[in-house]
Amino acid sequence: MNSSIVSIGLSNPGTPIPQAEIARFMKLAHQLDETDSRKLGIFYRMSGINFRHSALEDFDKLLTEDFSFFPKNEQLLPFPGTKARMEVFRRTAPGLAASASISCLDQAGVAAKSLTHLILVSCTGMVAPGVELELMAKLGLEDEVERYCVHFMGCYAAFTGLKLADKILRAEPEAKVLVVSVELCTLHFQKDYTEDNILANSLFGDGAAAALVMNSDKGLKINSYLSQVFREGEQDMAWGIGDFGFEMRLSKYIPALLDKGIRELKDVFEKKFRLSQIQNFAIHPGGKQILQKVQEAFELGPEVNFHAMQVLKQFGNMSSATILFVLERMMKDPLVEGEILSMGFGPGLTLETMHLIKQ
Repeated sequence: MNSSIVSIGLSNPGTPIPQAEIARFMKLAHQLDETDSRKLGIFYRMSGINFRHSALEDFDKLLTEDFSFFPKNEQLLPFPGTKARMEVFRRTAPGLAASASISCLDQAGVAAKSLTHLILVSCTGMVAPGVELELMAKLGLEDEVERYCVHFMGCYAAFTGLKLADKILRAEPEAKVLVVSVELCTLHFQKDYTEDNILANSLFGDGAAAALVMNSDKGLKINSYLSQVFREGEQDMAWGIGDFGFEMRLSKYIPALLDKGIRELKDVFEKKFRLSQIQNFAIHPGGKQILQKVQEAFELGPEVNFHAMQVLKQFGNMSSATILFVLERMMKDPLVEGEILSMGFGPGLTLETMHLIKQ
């Protein structure tokens, strides 16, 4: 038997919010005139995203007086600080993580009490005692369960969690490891009308995903992995804590940098993963342009991004949780067979690659 992802559970807060409704909110928040409002509307329509979810209830409200998180005025003043946003994370993240975890365990027919390790992944909130402790209580886990937290690594962090689970299983073959990613990206909406903020505000949504990793001859076998840092893009994707939530630096040059980096690594991928033999790809849908650039770099057809594009369309970019949404779809698709090369990107500019085999 092999270290494998045997099931994946998913969860999102609230109901799907149309991208057009979020665009309307952003026009108000940025205090845009008619010309800039029209430009922003076009940008949102071209994003490849139809819906997103949010732990906040304000993004589809027609009247400011109906806001429950943001101030009830068009200037959104005083703008909510980091403390207020982390309070929403503290209240919301454990329940969302629990919902994804219960779905994951139910699909596998595995009792929560049999889990030996818990790995929590998040870059959009931190609190101590942590979400993982409350999650343990909600799932009824034993107090001696080993727990680990992977914080602030960005969109590629689920790969870090899965690699840690694989290493645990290599040391303890009987282990049952639950990797849980919970990301509330929309808590960190920024009001300043800058290029970075416009891009981030148009992409990110909220969601949670849980993956059960154990030695099994079913599911997605974790075969191998590779990490790479593109130093040239170190300042093009970054994540910091500000006075009004977490601040994202997201350059428009990221797709081109990834395209260049992946093309330079093709020989490495061929040697490590036998790239030319692989038919299935699970690419983190960080944005429509990123998916297109990765596809072009590998000289592949658009069909390889089918599941990633569907996730992007329905949920937007949910940071580290997103790749698990893609893999969940591929696990359930009978047309997907054999090898899968999965890739994620994040601050650094970091590229994580994992070679999986659907069993």
